Amino acid sequence: MSKVGGDEGGGSSSETAEQPEAKSPAGAALSKLSATTVGPDWTKVSCPCCVSERVEPLVLVKLGEKVRPETKRWLIRVIGTPQKDGGAALLAHPGEEATGDVIVLSAPRCTLLKATEELGLCKTYRNGEMEAFSYNDRDNFKDSDNMEVFLTLAERQYIVKYELDGLRAQRDLRIPGLSDGHTLQQRDNIWRKLGSAGVIVDTLPLHNPDQLKDLSEAWYAGNQLAQPLDSVNGYFGSSVAFYFSFLDFYTWSLLPPAILGLIITYFSGEVQKEMEDSLSGSPVTSDDDSGPAVSGHMIQAVFSMLWSTVVMELWKRRSSSLSYRWGTMHLAERFAEPRPGFHGGVGVNPVTGRMEPLFPGWQRDLRMALVSIPVVGLFLGLVVLGMLCFYWGEAQVQELHRDWDSLLSQTLLYVPSVLHISYTNVLSTVYRTVAKSLTEYENHREESAFENHLTAKVLVFTFFNYFAVLFHIAFFKQDVPLLRKRLASLLIITQLVNQVTEVVIPFLVDRFISAPHRTESEDDPQEDKFRNQSTLPAFPGLFAEYIELLVQFGYLSLFSCVFPLTAVLLLINNLTEIRTDAYKICKLFRKPFSPPAANMRVWQIAFEVLSFVSVVSNCWLLLLSPWLQKLFQEGGWSSTNVLLLAVLVEHVLILVKVVLAVLIPDEPDWVRKKRAHIEFTSMQALREQKLHCD
Repeated sequence: MSKVGGDEGGGSSSETAEQPEAKSPAGAALSKLSATTVGPDWTKVSCPCCVSERVEPLVLVKLGEKVRPETKRWLIRVIGTPQKDGGAALLAHPGEEATGDVIVLSAPRCTLLKATEELGLCKTYRNGEMEAFSYNDRDNFKDSDNMEVFLTLAERQYIVKYELDGLRAQRDLRIPGLSDGHTLQQRDNIWRKLGSAGVIVDTLPLHNPDQLKDLSEAWYAGNQLAQPLDSVNGYFGSSVAFYFSFLDFYTWSLLPPAILGLIITYFSGEVQKEMEDSLSGSPVTSDDDSGPAVSGHMIQAVFSMLWSTVVMELWKRRSSSLSYRWGTMHLAERFAEPRPGFHGGVGVNPVTGRMEPLFPGWQRDLRMALVSIPVVGLFLGLVVLGMLCFYWGEAQVQELHRDWDSLLSQTLLYVPSVLHISYTNVLSTVYRTVAKSLTEYENHREESAFENHLTAKVLVFTFFNYFAVLFHIAFFKQDVPLLRKRLASLLIITQLVNQVTEVVIPFLVDRFISAPHRTESEDDPQEDKFRNQSTLPAFPGLFAEYIELLVQFGYLSLFSCVFPLTAVLLLINNLTEIRTDAYKICKLFRKPFSPPAANMRVWQIAFEVLSFVSVVSNCWLLLLSPWLQKLFQEGGWSSTNVLLLAVLVEHVLILVKVVLAVLIPDEPDWVRKKRAHIEFTSMQALREQKLHCD
């Protein structure tokens, strides 16, 4: 998409009807949510194929309280202006009052279809196969004349946002009703500029109450175990659907390690005793370190290493199947417009030839080297400081327990772990905000680059924050009982804290603070119902949800051999997590915009990296087994030989993981053939288009 912005309405063939003084027949135009009769105040379209008697409100734009009527009229003209004249080519409605603080947006057929091609979405062709959509061949795609069937609600709403974000000023101009300090410069992002000027307060996609009710009943309100993933994709978009699909897949994948952990714990008396002694804080008194305990730990370690590989390989196969079914497997890699937050001096892009903001790469690198890396290092230092305080507190309560040897002192053994877990959670929350600010400061041009750098910052900190103490306990202190106790504390306390902060607190705030202020009845004007949706808090995104799953995956794949019940606790938590996350996104937050996604993006790489790290972790943890240490001593093994054996076993297991990854294709054969077919037909369509142009 190449948007060049709008001027003060000149050259537009999309006109806005005369604004009413107060209440107008527009109220009737907003009487229904999903299909409304066109009222006199919807902007008109010049394309005959886009004329329709029904308009579906998709997006609500909230304006500042002090926005002047002329500013609102100018904004509506820019939104309705055709793309060739620098507008967004969308449909806009001023609301029930011309001077009100809302604008309701929809999109005509041609705008939706052109954006579908630009985004690289695949749709069903007349032969029943999925093909990359081509605007020139639109009549041969099924249901291309019915946008509510051809595109999902999430896709239609995202396209509206996509067009708004692409609005850029065609020339220097003054915005009516604003001071000269808010003048638009050539190639300025109009939507971002209006946001910084206080003209636009918020932009949110609108819920469809009927669809939301049906989805809720099929998702979390009933007793069903299967998730309605296609409905989730249709309503919330593929980005959200991929998260819930992975959560579902990962949760049921926990069954095998959970069953194995229960078997090992039940049939291995030594494992039972180790867990009881670790949790009680008393030292292990048994001298019997042979037999079932060792074999149980070894089985758990080897199983965890192989399980993590098989799960991720099978997920990639499922992910590719879903991306084909949802039409996102061929998303366009294009020279897109800069992201809305990108800024710099206006110049000619040497690649695209467009006038746009330019920012030297060396300045970005300098900002990362002199600002981002030191700040990230500072937070990692705070992690180390928290770890040192934890060890100091652990030593103090251990000494106190030896002196008192009472129930109170035994309870106090958990205080350092609880305090440190709380500290790491607070530090993690603060760091995520800081990481986003740092990434904004780095000024990345592409949205994908912004997301990748932000995710990389958070992943480095998360790995260090959550696993540094565990690795230190395991490999430096070599204190398996303390490691087991720490892991149990993390699994129990962290899950409880997450459930309270993510669901209970938002529910209480919504139930007792927000809900009483947005009561509505059937007779209320539709605009008031739209406003009520804007009073909900914004959806915080899926970042924290993926982090939670990644940490879980790390606990299980890296350390479960010392605590076999890890998978059991995670399974219990995730069975409730599926429903609470579904309830949260449906009821407690605004509907989010969801860009099309073909997979979990960088998160999938993060899970695979943890899978390989698990080999190293489990191999070295097994060396701490009392039985193995006794065996090496009796056999006269030197520390060097033991180390070489561990390295050899580690490399063998890594080789096994690589072989498994190769033997399990990332895509089913039928998906691979479909992908090749789509690429071939896309090349043919492009060749025919060039011949036609010549």
